[in-house]
Amino acid sequence: MIIKDITNYLEELAPLDYAEDFDNVGLLVGNYNTEVSGVLITLDTLEETVDEAIEKKTNLIISFHPIIFSGLKKLNGNSYVERVVLKAIKNDIAIYATHTALDNSKNGVSAKMCEVLGLENTKILIPKKGIIKKLTTYIPSDNAEDLRNSLFNAGAGSIGNYDNCSFNTIGEGTFRGNENSNPVIGKKGKLHTEKETQISVVFESKNESAVLKALQNNHPYEEVAYELITTENIHQDIGMGMIGELSNEMDETAFLHYLKKTMKTDCVRHSPLLRKKIKKVAVLGGSGSFAISNAKRANADVYVSADFKYHEFFKAENKILLADIGHYESEQFTKNLLVAHLTKKFSNFAIILSKKSTNPIYYI
Repeated sequence: MIIKDITNYLEELAPLDYAEDFDNVGLLVGNYNTEVSGVLITLDTLEETVDEAIEKKTNLIISFHPIIFSGLKKLNGNSYVERVVLKAIKNDIAIYATHTALDNSKNGVSAKMCEVLGLENTKILIPKKGIIKKLTTYIPSDNAEDLRNSLFNAGAGSIGNYDNCSFNTIGEGTFRGNENSNPVIGKKGKLHTEKETQISVVFESKNESAVLKALQNNHPYEEVAYELITTENIHQDIGMGMIGELSNEMDETAFLHYLKKTMKTDCVRHSPLLRKKIKKVAVLGGSGSFAISNAKRANADVYVSADFKYHEFFKAENKILLADIGHYESEQFTKNLLVAHLTKKFSNFAIILSKKSTNPIYYI
């Protein structure tokens, strides 16, 4: 098995197109064609993580956070990032990061938080924009059905709970080929009019190459006319954070104690208690202050995330309980999520959960 076999599966769970623009995901160190001896799953890649990979004879580290976030201009070991990369290269260990690609996955970080907290009826808190593309093309009407089916098979035409979705308009297309043309229909140098069908389909950006390949391979014309745009439509199953419900409502203090115990944190920072029951819970792994307004608009009783600053607690405005459980604590179960998915897929291969805590924050 090579690295590409494993990352191909990972990218079904968390396609790289799902990642935020500021992020750095994918294979950061190593070569996709390297044969894999074993996989170590971790939240962060530190020097001790590479040492653990060496000790356990694994040569692929799958990390949630990317060790290389911005560009490296030198590799001389003066920072912990440079030392990690140097040690990994020296020991032929590859490093792959999922980060916000997994954050935006329906079965990713926030979904795991919901599972641990026992939330039901979950849905995405902030559906992602810019992930849905639209293809419009024109084809002789006699060939339209075959092309539609090919586009559907490549991943186009799926909208929520529906598939094989398209819009079709009958019209006339005109064209005239020059002396270098080789028209399938009509003759070079002569204007031709053809009964055509305009086909429009939408698809996730991750399927773009497959959809365009299906278009080119199943269109009869020498030159294929098409339009491709990125829409602002949201995708209900892709995005940051999730919101769900407790099976039984709890009072605020009881919920905060439950949260502390269940999420295995030594500290829960929270906004003023509102003396109301907790039923609807919004969650977002990692630094989630940007989504406070989204949680309020969704009528959540409590919003669980991390890295809230002093003034951000004022945004509760007596409408919601804000609970900061810590960055590491909110994402700690991501390792288990990745191990579970990879072990299920590669049942006879060494998928190892890192035993080392990479949390840089301690409480006294």
